Amino acid sequence: MTAKIAAPIPAIVMAGSRPGPDPLLSGTGVSTKALLPIAGQAMLVHVARALRASPRVGPITILAQNSAELAAEPGLAGLTELHFSDSGQGISSSLAAALPPGDAPVLVTTADNVLLTPAMIAEFLDGAGGSDVAVAMVEKAVLLARYPQSQRTWLKFRGGWWSGANMFRLRGRRVLPLLDFWSRIERDRKKGLKIVAAFGPWLLIGALLRLFTIQQGVARAGLRFGLNATVVPMSAPEACIDADKPVDIELIETIMAGR
Repeated sequence: MTAKIAAPIPAIVMAGSRPGPDPLLSGTGVSTKALLPIAGQAMLVHVARALRASPRVGPITILAQNSAELAAEPGLAGLTELHFSDSGQGISSSLAAALPPGDAPVLVTTADNVLLTPAMIAEFLDGAGGSDVAVAMVEKAVLLARYPQSQRTWLKFRGGWWSGANMFRLRGRRVLPLLDFWSRIERDRKKGLKIVAAFGPWLLIGALLRLFTIQQGVARAGLRFGLNATVVPMSAPEACIDADKPVDIELIETIMAGR
């Protein structure tokens, strides 16, 4: 019996700018983070090319406050099924507005996820299964075994400490209640315990006392919105190294030089 091949999944790349000045752009003459060069190409170009090189990915939508500026980036020329759309100021509200109708799944990543590869995409989508919400994460030991100098924000649960890998699979508009909730707490996205506490006291107590694993914690959080939520552990440590700080960019360029 021949295995059924899944249809390519549409992708959304969050490429907007956060409010306020970005220290990464100081003195560069670059207007937005997505266009900041890394290893000779704008961040966005690396991400868009990785997505386009994956047979698992269909149309790609780039979301940014000034998407026309990104569309003019020469490094994106020739990429097929690439679309641009203006976003609002908030990540969650912008993403909610960009979701396709119905509950078909969509892959979401960010313009600073510059180490993304087709292999990472395949591993993540395979692990996401039939969930409503899937989150890619890397366990601390996996990252530090290869890159002990890398500093991430960690969520501590029984069985490991975890960092987000900037890939999400969402079951279309079914996740709108979750995105609405996230819009109220995304300013604390780098504060692990505040994020956990926002989902309720039981989840916070469980995390503090290490009563459950990251999978159990995310599943419990999803149930609050009637969603089947899962974590996909990524085997590649590079999956959680995004370009947030100058030291991140130095490490990313070293990794890219070795590929």
